[in-house]
Amino acid sequence: MPTEFDPEKHRVVPQRGFEELKLGEVFALPSRTIDTANFAAFQTVSLDNHPIHYDVEYCKKLGYPAPLAHGLQVLSFTAAGAGLFPHVIGEALIGFIEVNAKFLKAVFPGDTLYPALTISELTPQKTTGIVAMRATVHNQKRELVLDGIHKYLLRLTTLPREGRKT
Repeated sequence: MPTEFDPEKHRVVPQRGFEELKLGEVFALPSRTIDTANFAAFQTVSLDNHPIHYDVEYCKKLGYPAPLAHGLQVLSFTAAGAGLFPHVIGEALIGFIEVNAKFLKAVFPGDTLYPALTISELTPQKTTGIVAMRATVHNQKRELVLDGIHKYLLRLTTLPREGRKT
């Protein structure tokens, strides 16, 4: 016998409250191979016209084998929305409140990037909590190309039993 569909219970993953998150928990994001089309698309959006991002001959004069990815483009691969974290915290999310990043190695066309977010700090407050996550991006050579921190503000809530991870 079919059951009645309830869109409020349609979830990608079970939701968890701030109190159920764990230090060291890793949220891997999809890997992607970046190419010159990605560079061109990001240049269009960012309006960054520096030749280091699109002029092969300019880059060769500087000793680079090819144009370099925009730093903000590499950072964008760490967007939490690309993975499961926002689905896990659901409506508890108030906002993305802070980001910082260090760009450690150049990213070139053809590089495959492996982003991840790891919970590094949980700071409960009166009615909210701050989740700090270490943002990392490695390349196909296992080199760390970006290291940073994201911070998210969440409501402190106790989810109904049916919405919790069991």
